[in-house]
Amino acid sequence: MPATEYQGSFLGRISIRRNQIASMDGNHEQDLEDLEIFQKHVADRFSDLLSASDATADASVDPLLSIAWLRKLLDVFLCCEAEFKALVFMGRDPSHIARPPLDRLIPELLERVVKALDVCNAVTHGVESVRHWHKLAEIAVTALEQRPIGEGQVRRAKKALSSLVASMTVEDKESINSKATERAWSFGRRGSKDRIAGQFRSLSWTVSKSWSAAKQIQLMLGNIAAPRGAESTGLASPVFVMSIVLSFVTWTLVAAIPCQERSGLPTHFPIPRQLPWAQSIIGLQDRIGEDWKKKEKKGSAGLLEEMQKMEKLGQSLIEFADSFHFPAEPERVEEVAAQVTELAETCRKMEEGLGPLQQQIREVFHRMVRSRGEMLDILDQAGKVSSPIM
Repeated sequence: MPATEYQGSFLGRISIRRNQIASMDGNHEQDLEDLEIFQKHVADRFSDLLSASDATADASVDPLLSIAWLRKLLDVFLCCEAEFKALVFMGRDPSHIARPPLDRLIPELLERVVKALDVCNAVTHGVESVRHWHKLAEIAVTALEQRPIGEGQVRRAKKALSSLVASMTVEDKESINSKATERAWSFGRRGSKDRIAGQFRSLSWTVSKSWSAAKQIQLMLGNIAAPRGAESTGLASPVFVMSIVLSFVTWTLVAAIPCQERSGLPTHFPIPRQLPWAQSIIGLQDRIGEDWKKKEKKGSAGLLEEMQKMEKLGQSLIEFADSFHFPAEPERVEEVAAQVTELAETCRKMEEGLGPLQQQIREVFHRMVRSRGEMLDILDQAGKVSSPIM
């Protein structure tokens, strides 16, 4: 069943059942069943992402960390987030949220959301850098598609590709966003939400040059702990699942797309391997983490599949330009033509996918803003319910 279909089925099930039940206190078995379904959906969705990334020989499959694959990842996040809210909050007495351990875990999750919002902003700006590289690659493709290939076309292609490769391989801290240190960021601490005409908007200030995407991810992962004992069958469990999903998705975006200061990006997640829903996430994390360790040593701009292809093809075509003499040997022209065709196809995918990806990141951002506001309201209600009457 497609993700959106079983998401709708799950949300409908919870809505109907909780409308029929006045009190949830004596309904632990139903909660356990809903928790099991939620965890199964998480497992199935990430298993699909892992399986797709393994099918490298199938040209119709979206490679791991390609633009199309990242869009599927964001779809998975949106589905998981909607089901999480339904499971933990829909139809529940706010006083349940005021009880341990949720009185601690929900505020901690909200702090992770704050950091994830800033990461989304940084990644959105990173997509703009990718768009610039895409334009440079298109210049090179247009020049090298000319026939016959002359010295003028080769010089123009080399200039564009040299700028492309140089900007993609310098250290993140010294390159990406170094010219744009003032950006619109999300929130401060709890309670700093702003509603205008029923809509949330970001708060803006000057971001420090020392802001670090890697540090944000480290802080998101720092206090995540799997629930134990009785907590493992209660609402602490879906909060843990959602914390991991949120952290994994933002970590993946940071690894794939250039953004400010990624040196030291963590590659370990605090997930017990025996949890059935966690196996596919761990598998993806292991694969991406290994690739990141290799790329980080080179100061690479990121792991986005299209960017890696662009970098590899760009370097090869620069070598061709360096040794070019008119007229070029027919065999060499044929080899270069194949590389130019591949680069043109990469550019096409970027042209079609970068805009929708950027829009989807914004959608995730605004969904988290709304959800955070809703959860803050519930926490406020829970605080009033639990406060003693004077």
